[in-house]
Amino acid sequence: MNVASFIQVIAGVAWLLFLGSLALLVMRASRRSPVKGVITLVVVFLVLAVVMSTVSAGLVFIPPQERGVVISAVADKGYREEALQPGLRWIVPFFESVVTYPISSQTYTMSIAGSEGAIQGDDSIAARTSDGQEIYVDASVIYAINPVDVVQVHIVWQSRYTDELVRPLSRGIVRDIVSQFGVEEVVSSQRIVMTDMINQQMTKRLEENGLILIDFILRNITFSVEYAASVEQKQIAEQQAQQAFFVVEQRTQEAEQARQVAEGLADAAVIAAQGRAQAVVIEATADAEARVIQAEAEAEALGLIADALRDNPDLLLYQYINNLSPNIQVMLVPNDNPYLLTLPTLPGGETAIIPESVIP
Repeated sequence: MNVASFIQVIAGVAWLLFLGSLALLVMRASRRSPVKGVITLVVVFLVLAVVMSTVSAGLVFIPPQERGVVISAVADKGYREEALQPGLRWIVPFFESVVTYPISSQTYTMSIAGSEGAIQGDDSIAARTSDGQEIYVDASVIYAINPVDVVQVHIVWQSRYTDELVRPLSRGIVRDIVSQFGVEEVVSSQRIVMTDMINQQMTKRLEENGLILIDFILRNITFSVEYAASVEQKQIAEQQAQQAFFVVEQRTQEAEQARQVAEGLADAAVIAAQGRAQAVVIEATADAEARVIQAEAEAEALGLIADALRDNPDLLLYQYINNLSPNIQVMLVPNDNPYLLTLPTLPGGETAIIPESVIP
């Protein structure tokens, strides 16, 4: 309880005591009893009540979250130009009065839900977009009275600033801004831009009327039943198209995978064929090289034999004789061919030659 309220209580008690003592005075006077002491009490209580009432009427306590507008019968304009600041303040008793206004934040909500808005029932803002679609906007306006402009707000709006300024102003600005955007932009890409534009307009217009916009909150956007149904159908169609695209993409990936597998198999077959061909070439090359080496060896061997025969002519005869069977008795030679080798001598020192023509 502040001092001003306490003094008001004392003034009330003093008036009650005055009335009580006055009643006692009347009762004692009617009985012709002494009233001198009672008259003194009546006067004391009357003076105390008047003084306390006067002081109570002149003292005003302004809380920190409020400012006071002084309505004055002694001022030229009928009011003080400066608002009363927080604290215990003095005004001219019985000639001035104070109307307090809150300077703390206030919220005004307009919602389609009846239990959320300042007004019961559907209080959303019906607005039409640039492409002719009707939408319903839920919004909250958080604002406060500018402490510097409290007196002006009282003169122009009094306590009607919420219903006659904030509400119609915000609804009108929302409708004007929404009409500049298409319905798709309102709910998607341009929603933030639209909210910023509303904030700027609201800030400017409220400042002109002594209020401060703290924030404008775009709570929700609702479509008409017809448009909501069309949007749902569109979303279903888009989902189906997207699903079909995914199916096509899956089939394409499967076909690409099969093609890559086929290419891999073909490459493997080519590599295998190349390997086999290379192996054949290597084998043929090795065989040819082996034949060349063998021929070179045979040629070198024949050269050595020729050299040996050139140096020792009887070597051939030796080899011939050495290869004859040890018990040979008869040899058949052609009758019309010369003898290349000396015929061996048979046991007993004779050589038996039987022409081939005489053999049956």
